[in-house]
Amino acid sequence: MRPLQISAETAVKLADKLGVPLEQLMHMPQHILLQKLGELAKEDARQEPPKES
Repeated sequence: MRPLQISAETAVKLADKLGVPLEQLMHMPQHILLQKLGELAKEDARQEPPKES
């Protein structure tokens, strides 16, 4: 398995947001990373109040 093809800046931000070490993030399978990002997006959507028009 090859490391993820993302920039260093993106990797640092993702590792911080996911709470995992940078090395672990870079060697994380892509499908697991996408699942974790989906979970973060759902959590963020729940925390934001709905916008009124």
